Amino acid sequence: MKYSEQEVIQYVQEEEIAFIHLAFCDVFGRQKNISIVPAELPRAFEYGIAFDASAIAGFGDEARSDLLLRPDPDTLMLLPWRPEHGQVVRMFCSIVYPDGQPFECDTRAMLRNAAARAEEKGYSFLFGAEQEFYLFKRDENGEPTKIPYDRAGYMDIAPDDKGENIRREICLTLAQMGIFPECSHHEEGPGQNEIDFRYSDPLTAADNVMTFQSIVKFIAERNGLYADFSPKPLAEEPGSGFHINMSVKAADGRDRLYEMVAGVLDKVEEMTLFLNPVEASYTRFGGHKAPRYVSWSRENRSQLIRIPAAVGEYRRAELRSPDPAANPYLAFALMIQAGLRGIERGLELPPAAGLNFYQAKGETLSRFRRLPHDLTAAAAAADSPFIREHVPEAVIEEYRKKR
Repeated sequence: MKYSEQEVIQYVQEEEIAFIHLAFCDVFGRQKNISIVPAELPRAFEYGIAFDASAIAGFGDEARSDLLLRPDPDTLMLLPWRPEHGQVVRMFCSIVYPDGQPFECDTRAMLRNAAARAEEKGYSFLFGAEQEFYLFKRDENGEPTKIPYDRAGYMDIAPDDKGENIRREICLTLAQMGIFPECSHHEEGPGQNEIDFRYSDPLTAADNVMTFQSIVKFIAERNGLYADFSPKPLAEEPGSGFHINMSVKAADGRDRLYEMVAGVLDKVEEMTLFLNPVEASYTRFGGHKAPRYVSWSRENRSQLIRIPAAVGEYRRAELRSPDPAANPYLAFALMIQAGLRGIERGLELPPAAGLNFYQAKGETLSRFRRLPHDLTAAAAAADSPFIREHVPEAVIEEYRKKR
């Protein structure tokens, strides 16, 4: 539901809300927030709430540390796990300088601007997220271990699948917040789970990813468990992916899906630093359905991009290389810019690759481009005009520091 600023203020008063969380994220997609009381809400909407940005990755230093949070009333959401008396709501925020100018390293604003640019050119992009995560037990001191919550396998059922009730609680909590998962199941790894979401506009989809990770971690902890969204938590088990489903609608009604996919394939090596931002991301590539080569097909899950059999509104492409360490705002923004470039230039897809990359021989594999093999190679690939055009230098530099 969309709200105006006055409607939010009225809601907070009528529902006796005790605290408002003003949420944002750093350049790596780690969620942050400041809590304010209802009396401060009018000031937050009109002027913004100041915070010290010098301690936030990519946001500046002590010499230029003041930034302001301006809440987006459209994102008002009640946090249902808080007490009935003294309830808490959350809004995502835009980040601005004291003079009101947008902060260039606000990745949520980068996504909003990318979507707006596409709309101006007559294209609407839609995203659906599929995120995998592990549930681990905690020790007697409450610290996370690497002991999986269960030993179930792909789409197993209870009692082998101990995560079923956890996933149900997550899905019900998300539904209370107006976010409706499409499906959930146990994944291949022990203690590994997946929850998928129906497509939505780019900003809503990215906001939902942020909310989803927070809810999963909270509910896991409430059940005495630890939710791990890292790309490769167990060396000998499947890594966790962040499969991104993407589609495009053209104002003229023409089918632009293949040109969009061609654009993403053309720039995927350059984007990989931001889709796979930690060293463990690269140990996931090449096994357990995680791609290593730049390719596509209509069904094969060993490919980088899969175009499932679907028609009409369900027609989409699935990018399978990103992992949950990625900042969804930055990932979606770059995919829009690459997809839009493919459409505008009329790029054509290479022939579909029907082979199984996990069984193919070296001579066959040599015909395909390969994703960067580590962070250093990914940072080198990101040193490109395309990335510099769409990502601020301060953000690029923060990602390079991860090497």
